[in-house]
Amino acid sequence: MTLSVYEVEMVSMSKAVAAAVMCAGVVVGSSCSAGASSGADMKTKRVEYVAHRGASYAAPENTLASVELAWKVGADAVEVDVYLSADGRVMVIHDATTRRTTGVDMKVEATNSAKLRSLDAGKFKGAEFAGQKIPYLEEVIATIPEGRRLYVELKSDKRLVPVLEKMLEGNTRRGQIVFICFKLDTIAACKERMADIPAYWLAGGDKDKITQAYIPIDPAIIQTAKEKKLDGLDLHSAGVTRELAGKIHAAGLSLAAWTIDDPAEAKRLIGLGVVSITTNRPDWVKQETEKLLKKK
Repeated sequence: MTLSVYEVEMVSMSKAVAAAVMCAGVVVGSSCSAGASSGADMKTKRVEYVAHRGASYAAPENTLASVELAWKVGADAVEVDVYLSADGRVMVIHDATTRRTTGVDMKVEATNSAKLRSLDAGKFKGAEFAGQKIPYLEEVIATIPEGRRLYVELKSDKRLVPVLEKMLEGNTRRGQIVFICFKLDTIAACKERMADIPAYWLAGGDKDKITQAYIPIDPAIIQTAKEKKLDGLDLHSAGVTRELAGKIHAAGLSLAAWTIDDPAEAKRLIGLGVVSITTNRPDWVKQETEKLLKKK
């Protein structure tokens, strides 16, 4: 299988970070030069800036307006969420119901797509966005520019997988799709049925009910991801520690992180070898993070 330039860069980054972590364990006074990258080398590696639900800071999330704005401002990739409607259409929406983004309370999986499409999914963000519909995933896929990617987060269960498989069969933008999901059985089914499409297991973000502190991510997920032949882990940024990142890279998995709107945090994560930064402000975060990376 021939790797793209992007994939070659990411494989190189993973190996370099794993080597650096291994070197960190060498006794002081010994030497280690097994391919560990210097800080300057890490700055030159390409990282994807992924627009969370499109350019959702400025436009209504998970709408064509938000997706198209993300491409316009130069996002490397866009992330959208999808549910299966009652009549089997793949709808782009984050919540299980339409209440928050349309003002009308309908359960997505129990409603036909035509009725869902009759709702206004834009005006909650501003009058200028009135009339935006809940998109079909096919509409979003059709917008992907050459050289960019679309991260599709599966919110429904495994019933969604064969529908996506059929949709993407023969699609010219199939190679620009990435699957992400919190449900292990669903993301594993994606990888099993569509092995050529990258699949990342989402994890993290849970808080202690009393202290509200983020609960550490269990490193056992690394072995599980390997057993399911997943391509990597897409983790809440608060759970990405140097130790965990090292273990993920040493296992040969890619590491992505979400949702980061702080350039200093993005810089920290890039230093740990993440392949992508998911953010609500793709243009600004990319610009400000690159400024920080250029500083000595």
